[in-house]
Amino acid sequence: MSTLRTRLHAGSAAFETNAAHQAALVGELRERHRTVLAGGGVAMAARHHARDKILVRDRIDLLVDPLTAFLELSPLAAWGQYGNEVHSAGIVTGIGVVSGTPCMIIANDATVKGGSFFHETVKKHVRAQEIAEENRLPVVYLVDCGGAYLPEQDRVFPDKDHFGNTFYRQCRMSASGLAQISAVFGGCTAGGAYIPALSDEVVMVRGQARIHLGGPQIVKAAINEIVDGETLGGAEMHVKVSGVADYLADNEAQALQRVREIVRTLNRSPRRHGALQPPRAPLHDTAELAGVLPADPKLPYDVRELIARLVDGSQFQEFKPDFGSTLVCGFAHWGGHPVGILANNGVLFSESAIKGAHFIELCNQRNVPMLFLQNITGFMVGTEAERGGIARHSAKLVYAMATARVPRLTVIIGGSYGAGNYGMCGRGFAPRFLFAWPNSRIATMSPDVASTVLTELRRSSSKGHASEEDIAQIDRQTRAQFTEQSDPYYATSRLWDDGIIEPEQTREVIALCLAIIATEPPVEGPSPIFRM
Repeated sequence: MSTLRTRLHAGSAAFETNAAHQAALVGELRERHRTVLAGGGVAMAARHHARDKILVRDRIDLLVDPLTAFLELSPLAAWGQYGNEVHSAGIVTGIGVVSGTPCMIIANDATVKGGSFFHETVKKHVRAQEIAEENRLPVVYLVDCGGAYLPEQDRVFPDKDHFGNTFYRQCRMSASGLAQISAVFGGCTAGGAYIPALSDEVVMVRGQARIHLGGPQIVKAAINEIVDGETLGGAEMHVKVSGVADYLADNEAQALQRVREIVRTLNRSPRRHGALQPPRAPLHDTAELAGVLPADPKLPYDVRELIARLVDGSQFQEFKPDFGSTLVCGFAHWGGHPVGILANNGVLFSESAIKGAHFIELCNQRNVPMLFLQNITGFMVGTEAERGGIARHSAKLVYAMATARVPRLTVIIGGSYGAGNYGMCGRGFAPRFLFAWPNSRIATMSPDVASTVLTELRRSSSKGHASEEDIAQIDRQTRAQFTEQSDPYYATSRLWDDGIIEPEQTREVIALCLAIIATEPPVEGPSPIFRM
């Protein structure tokens, strides 16, 4: 492979300006992460501890193997919504190694609204199950759940991807051989009761855990029976009488140890597939990524400078380097794992789209997973582009990407606009994982373009009779809307990605994802042909 060389001048004024801008963005991201890590706040944490209960992320620390990574997903879900009181959507999800086995962990945070399910909670829970199913991961549920948040019932209960879908997925995964394991630490009422009830093995903590389809209040209202929660659905009753649970633990630490023992018996010995190599650090400093990214998103830069600071040994075998130059494609190793990279270096022309489709074909043939680095305003427009067949050629790239049989990952490293989002494997095309950088933006178009489109439409529809005041108001409203809705925190709050990550974290995060993907055997069979 060729070794990428850098033209970056680390001491230049432009570098310092860029680095300072990115440092401010990363500082804001870290501050917001610190906020959500506090869960429901100091008072709720103290109340939790007073009940001899462990905070949710401390439970995960006790569950996963010592000195191993935990890849938390969507920690800023629901950020800025509900008065910013539902941190992380009241649930922590992520991938960790338990007794040597990578597992998806789904853990309720009872300090946040009692662990109740809001719309984003359900969406985050379903997304975690989707990742587990795609990547063949057992699922461990750390349950401390108040069921659906009743004022949100119309956004939580009735629809296809609402609360019921979590149970559907749980059943399907269990039937396919993916273990579903629950440890219950608190109340599990109504829908929350089905999480442990549908699990293959269940651990309950004595004196704390309860499972009941209807709590004492519902029982009294329904059949006029007066009963306390422990008698109705306590741990001892379910282990010794009903058989709903399988193991009784005296405390939370013991329950987590029991889960580790259960995972140890799953009889899984994942193999690694692909042309694996010992991981090597990039030749160029990853810390310099901040200096590569312009503070002004309208300024161009060479995406190879980013790749040189991300891939093993800064080695990159570029495909068709002298054709379709606005899409950089090539093979590399990342954390020891082979990967095919497609990275934007400007607007996508017909030549770029054809080249990308051809490269996807090569990744399919060689069973190499693909990573899309998105910084894209879209496909080229205009008379010349249309006469050159941009609609057909861009469709070839979208088709090739959508039908690829190898795993796809995406990182939004800049803008993600319009059909460019589609061609570069946006959320709608189901990449295995999708992360964003804090400088990212995602929308149908930028605020500038949206404002121009809508003000021109107003002028043309009014046949020149629209006042400049009306035009200015449309301009202000459009810019405000698109600026707000393209913000990365707006996106991650609504789970349009799997989390905002710092540029310097990208190498480790994607390496973890590639390691998970590498446990799957290669997919055999023919693939579509897009060769020119």
